[in-house]
Amino acid sequence: MKKLSLYVNIVLIVAVGLLFYLHFSNAEKSKKLPENLEDFKTITNSIDIEGIVYVNFDTLLMNYDFYYDLQNQLNEKRKKMEAELNSQSKVFENQAADFQNKVQKGLITRARAQEMEQELLNKQQELIQLKDDLSMQLLEEEQVMNRRLQYSILEFLEEYNETHNYQFILSNTLGGTLLFANSGLNITEEVILGINEKYNSQKK
Repeated sequence: MKKLSLYVNIVLIVAVGLLFYLHFSNAEKSKKLPENLEDFKTITNSIDIEGIVYVNFDTLLMNYDFYYDLQNQLNEKRKKMEAELNSQSKVFENQAADFQNKVQKGLITRARAQEMEQELLNKQQELIQLKDDLSMQLLEEEQVMNRRLQYSILEFLEEYNETHNYQFILSNTLGGTLLFANSGLNITEEVILGINEKYNSQKK
């Protein structure tokens, strides 16, 4: 396994190593953290980083069949919700147009006009509430989808690591904390193949 060539990509590992070093070494408790680059290099060079790999999480999601299936399910629910809201809105618009037409033509009494106006106001409030409820429901559906994805990936990685025995499997995402990693440590493609194979076998 190749070692990481830049120090910046092992910041997280160094943090763990430093804690281990400070708490479990025979050094005095008063030992200070490295004060300069050379001291930092001395400590980092003494840390064994074998068994560290990473997965490009964005690439994993874009190629994970389960992700696409969940996205399709979510889109179907979104379409149904939009259709329901549009249907209710159309009914309201027709009722409002009918009310306006009757008022203009003097086909209803003032008392009846007030009743109809109040009914329309109530209907409008119901539509606003329906829109809020559907938006909240869709948001919850999306949150559940994300949790299902997360658990499925973590579960697979635990099973995957039973035969690989990595010490760390890091997540690399655009804008994430992992700024650089040697491409030789990238196991994304292998994980994609394995996780899709597992998902599709369960799906069948």
